[in-house]
Amino acid sequence: MLSLLDANVLIRAHEDYYPIDRVPQFWEWIMDVAVAGHVKMPFEIHGEIAVSNGPLKEWICQAEVKSALILDEEVDGDLVNRVLTAGYGGNLTDSDVEKIGQDAFLVAYGLADADRVVVTKETSKPSARKGNRKIPDVCDALGVKWTRDFELYRRLNFSTASR
Repeated sequence: MLSLLDANVLIRAHEDYYPIDRVPQFWEWIMDVAVAGHVKMPFEIHGEIAVSNGPLKEWICQAEVKSALILDEEVDGDLVNRVLTAGYGGNLTDSDVEKIGQDAFLVAYGLADADRVVVTKETSKPSARKGNRKIPDVCDALGVKWTRDFELYRRLNFSTASR
C-alpha cells in the first residue's frame, strides 16, 4: 500500500516532534521508506513546503529527497474536479478554493488507485462545509482510504533505535 503524505505531516513532524537537527533518524527513515516505495508526496503537496523557509525546506528541496519522495505521476484533472464537486460540494467560491489549496490534488491522487492511503494530521470535522471541509471527511465522501501520521509510523515501524 502506498501512503501519500500531506504537507502537514512533515511540517508538524519537524516543528513538534522530530526537528531535523535533533532527530535525524526520523528523516533518514522517511527517505528509506520513500526509496522503498512505501510513502510518496504529490508534487503539488511538495510545493507547499518548498516555498517555505528553514531547515525543512532545505531538506525537502535536496535533489535526492525530491527524487525519492515525489510521486512520479501527473494528476488526473477529472479526478480533481470530482474531488472538488463530490468531496467539497458544488458552487465553490474563490475563497473556498483558496482554503482547499492543494488538498484536492492529494485526495485525487488517492482516488486514482485503491491501493493508496492519504496520510494527514487533519482531524475529521463532519459539520464543516465547502472550503472548510477536512481531508478525512473528503476522503470518506469519496471512498478514499486515509490515516493519521502516527498510525503510518507504527505500520511502517519507525524507531529511533540503532539500525
